[in-house]
Amino acid sequence: MQYRELGRTGWKVSTVSFGAWAIGGSWGTVDDRNSLAALHRSIDLGVNLIDTADVYGDGRSERLVAQLRKERSETVYVATKAGRRLDPHVSGGYSRANLSAFVERSLKNLNTEAIDLLQLHCPPTEVYYMPETFGVLDDLVHAGKLRHYGVSVEKVEEALKAIEYPNVQTVQIIFNVFRQRPAELFFAEALRRKVGILARVPLASGMLTGKLSAQSNFESDDHRAFNRHGEAFDRGETFSGVDYDTGLKAVDELRALVPAGWSMPQFALRWILMFDAVTCTIPGAKNSAQAEDNVTSADLPELASETMDRVCEIYASRIRNFVHNYW
Repeated sequence: MQYRELGRTGWKVSTVSFGAWAIGGSWGTVDDRNSLAALHRSIDLGVNLIDTADVYGDGRSERLVAQLRKERSETVYVATKAGRRLDPHVSGGYSRANLSAFVERSLKNLNTEAIDLLQLHCPPTEVYYMPETFGVLDDLVHAGKLRHYGVSVEKVEEALKAIEYPNVQTVQIIFNVFRQRPAELFFAEALRRKVGILARVPLASGMLTGKLSAQSNFESDDHRAFNRHGEAFDRGETFSGVDYDTGLKAVDELRALVPAGWSMPQFALRWILMFDAVTCTIPGAKNSAQAEDNVTSADLPELASETMDRVCEIYASRIRNFVHNYW
């Protein structure tokens, strides 16, 4: 496992960490025993950061993470999120009372006295122009409820605005072969300000595993079945906002670039880690085999410059027009 410094937190975290959305819900059938096996295997292989949220399975994911930490002696940093419990999810809901209540609920779920890293959970764009909200987070740090805080964003614009606040330590943003815009401007600014980056949706909701096809079916409670056009939340969270058939065609071209002996998920994850601004990527895993395949990508050799160039060409020809100016 490789480690990189997470912004100004003083932590060194695994470059491949664990995204715990799938073990909470919205990804079809999930079994807690398999989920815990995936978590344990990840820790065995050197993972030391887990990303979750209070809405993943209505707390199910946070409680599984708490169980894992109880069963392990290693230091495991936990990043969770708050805000998406609001209904309606509007900027006015990001108040002191609501944020404090969300934090207290997560503290209970995680069975801890302080949250390592709290992230605002893709709030409306207006929230990034509300300094009073970030003042509440400062107060929660001073009160000992949070160690650090950051944001999870949908848009590059939001990321750039968020890091103007001096105590924002991290930005979580979608970055993968299908979503390359963050590398153009935001990465340089994050490096300059020493802000950590968590690259989420690294496998484009499974599209970049190379295992999906035109015949693939998804269960009714899987967001890949019900959110392709943004029916439940931002459509960029599902297949990175790429049309399903378009994504399949791009993946067919990418297959030729995967080095011998590598899986396609490993290739997609290693591509992300070629960018020094990225602290870690947070793929999900529903079983130990998936976890091991993901984690071992951290120790693979660098991709050739010709390969990186070809990925950019495929993005430019197949994907860019559908996503680049939206997020």
